[in-house]
Amino acid sequence: MQMNMRLADFIRAEIEPILQDWEEFAKSILHAKHMDKTGLRDHARGMLLEIAEDLDSHQSASEQAAKSKGRGPKVGEESWAEVHGGDRQTSGFSVIETVSEFRALRASVVSHWTKAYPTITGQQIEDLTRFHEAIDQAVAESLEQYAAVKEMETRLFGAILVASPDPIYVLDLEGRFIYANKATSDLFALKLDAIIGKSTFDLGFSFASDFQRNLEKVIADQSTYRGKFVHTFASGQGERFEYLLAPVLDEDGNTEATVCISRDITEQALAEETIWHNAHHDLLTGLPNRRLFLDRLEQEVKHAKRSSLPLSVLFMDLDDFKEVNDSLGHEAGDRLLADVAARLTDCVREDDTVARLGGDEFTVILTGANQREDVARVAQTIIDALAMPFHIAQQPVQISVSIGITLYPQDASSPVALLEAADQAMYKAKKSDSNRMCFYDTSDKIERSSA
Repeated sequence: MQMNMRLADFIRAEIEPILQDWEEFAKSILHAKHMDKTGLRDHARGMLLEIAEDLDSHQSASEQAAKSKGRGPKVGEESWAEVHGGDRQTSGFSVIETVSEFRALRASVVSHWTKAYPTITGQQIEDLTRFHEAIDQAVAESLEQYAAVKEMETRLFGAILVASPDPIYVLDLEGRFIYANKATSDLFALKLDAIIGKSTFDLGFSFASDFQRNLEKVIADQSTYRGKFVHTFASGQGERFEYLLAPVLDEDGNTEATVCISRDITEQALAEETIWHNAHHDLLTGLPNRRLFLDRLEQEVKHAKRSSLPLSVLFMDLDDFKEVNDSLGHEAGDRLLADVAARLTDCVREDDTVARLGGDEFTVILTGANQREDVARVAQTIIDALAMPFHIAQQPVQISVSIGITLYPQDASSPVALLEAADQAMYKAKKSDSNRMCFYDTSDKIERSSA
C-alpha cells in the first residue's frame, strides 16, 4: 500500500472490510435487526462513497469551517445523509440509533486507516480532518431531515387524531390518561384538563374494574386485547362500545404506556340483536320459535339431568281455529294467535318457556313441577284461560285447546323424543274431546296420520 494514498482512495479500496466492521455494529441496533441486511449494507456503502467523493472535491477554508459545524453548503439534490435521516425516522429508529450509525462508520474508517498508516502527515492529516467534517455534516443533514419527517408525521398524526370520530387515548402504567383526542373529550362530555391524570375509576365509569384488569394484562404480556363494555356517558352518545388496547414500547422494549382505541357499536349491536331475535322468535306473537324452543329444551334437559329435577313439555293445538280464520279473515286469525300467546304467557312462570311452533301449535316447557298433579293444574289453567271469550273484530270469539303432556325422564330422555311424545299425546286429547289434556302413554301411541 503506498504511503501517500489519499483517504478517499483508501475508503474505496478497503470498503468491504470497513463495511464488515459496520455490519457487526448494526447487529446491536434494535430497529436494524428487522431490516433487510443487504439494504443496510448498500445504505452504508452509499454513504462511504459519497464521503469519498466529497474528500476529492475542492473546498475553501470557510467551507471546511462551516462543514465542521454541520453547516456545509447545500448542493440542490437531496443528499445521501438526508435520505438516511428520513428513512431512519420512518423505520422507527431513535435519534441515538440514527447518530450511532455515523459514529460506527467513522470508527470503522479511522480504525482501518490508522492500522494501515500508524503515522500520518501532511495531506493525510488534512484528509482525515475533512473526513471528520464530512461525517459531522452528514450527521447534521440526517438529523435535520429526521426532525422534518418526524415533525410532519406528528402533524399528520395529530390531524388524524383530531379528525378521528373514534375516541383514542393513551394511559400510563397506572391506568391514568396522559392523552385523549377530541372524540374522547366529546364522548366523556369533559374538557381535556378534567380527563388527563385521571383513571377510569376516578371518572366513575361502570366498566372501570374490567378495563383496568385487561389493561394490566396488556402491560404485563405486551399483547393486544379486544374487549367490549356497556356504559352510558354523560354526553348521551352510544351505549355499547368495543375497544382495542395495545402496548407502547420504549427503545429498550419495555412497556411505557398503553394506547386505547374505542368505537361506538350501539347501532351495530342492536341490529345484530334484532337479526338474532327475528331468527329465533315468531314475528307474529313475539314468542320463541321452533329453533329457539328446541335449543332451550335441550338446555333444560341437560340441567334436569344434572340436578335430577323434573321437567315436562306441553304441546297445544287450538281447536276450531281454522273456522275462525276462514270466517273472520287472516287478520283476525293473526290477532287471535297474538292474544292466545299473551294468555299462555300469563298462565306460567317467568322461568318457563312458551313457544309457537307454527300455525296454531304452541308449546310450554315447565320446570320444577314435582308432581304429575302440578303439571295437570297448569294445563287446566291454560284450558280455562283459553276458554274465555276473545274480543276479535269487535265480536266475541271462543275457542278451545287440546294439550298433550310428556314428562322427563319417564316418557323420553331427549328433546326431540319429548316433543314427539307430547305431540302424540296432544292428538290423543284432540280425538277424545275438546278442552282436554292427555299425558303421554307409551302403551297407547297415536299416529299423526290418523288424526
